[in-house]
Amino acid sequence: MIRALTLIACFAAGLLAQPKIQTLLVTGQNGHDWRTVSPLLRKALEDTGRFEVRIIEEFRGAGPETLAPYDLIVVNYADWRKPGLRWGDRAEAAFLDAIRSGKGLVMYHFSLAAFEGWTDYEKLSGGNWRTGHGHHSPPHDFTVKVTDSSHPVTKGLKREFPQPKDELYANLHWQPQGSYHVLATAWDDHALYQGKARQPIPGPGLDHPVLWTTQWGQGRVFVNALGHDGPAVQTPAFVATFTRGAEWAATGAVTLPVPESMRP
Repeated sequence: MIRALTLIACFAAGLLAQPKIQTLLVTGQNGHDWRTVSPLLRKALEDTGRFEVRIIEEFRGAGPETLAPYDLIVVNYADWRKPGLRWGDRAEAAFLDAIRSGKGLVMYHFSLAAFEGWTDYEKLSGGNWRTGHGHHSPPHDFTVKVTDSSHPVTKGLKREFPQPKDELYANLHWQPQGSYHVLATAWDDHALYQGKARQPIPGPGLDHPVLWTTQWGQGRVFVNALGHDGPAVQTPAFVATFTRGAEWAATGAVTLPVPESMRP
C-alpha cells in the first residue's frame, strides 16, 4: 500500500515522466514561410512537454544514421519540382525505411506538394497537391468537422471547431480509397473562388479532408493540411490536432489532454 502511494506521488511530481519523443523536423525549402513556421511547429510540440525537437534545414545526403536517434519525423518541405531539391537516393531510401520500420511521420500542409512523381512518397501521403490537382480559395475562416471521433487523435475534441483565416486545400490527388483514413473535413465554399478556381468546382461546395492518417509498413503517418502561415499554426485547432497527431504517429496513443477551448 505504501509503495503504491509512493508511486502515485512520484507520478504527480513528474518524477516518473515518460521519455520525451525525439523528433526531427525536416525543412529548408518550401514555397511557404518555413523560416517562421518551423520554429513555431517546434514550439507547439515542445510546449506540451512530450517532445524534444531538432530542426534540420539540409536533408539532402542524409542517411540511416541521421534518423536513427529519432522516434518521429515532421516534414515541412517542398521541392517545387526542382530536381536539385530532391533529397537524393540515399536520403529518400533512409526516410522510407525509417517509417517502414516503425518511426512516426507527420506531414504538414504544403509538404503534400513535394516530390511529384515519387510514387512511394505519394502513397504514404494519401493525398497530394499535383499538376491538375490541388487548389484553394483565398485564406478565410472555416469550420473543421470531425468525421471519426473514436480515433485517438480526435477523441474528446469538439465535433466541429473553427480554423480562422487559413488555406483550405481542395481537389487533391488521392490514393485509392481504403489506403488512407479521414479524421476531419472542411467545407470548400465554391462561391469564394469568384471565378478564379484552378480546377472544376461543381455545385455550391464540397467537403474535403483536412486531417487524415495512413500506414507505411510499421509506421503511422498523420497528415495535417491546416496551417498556412505563422498565425494559422498558432490557433487552438491547429495546435491541438498537430500535437495530438504527432504523439499518435510516434507512439500509437495520445496522452495529451484536450485543451478546454477544444472540448465539447
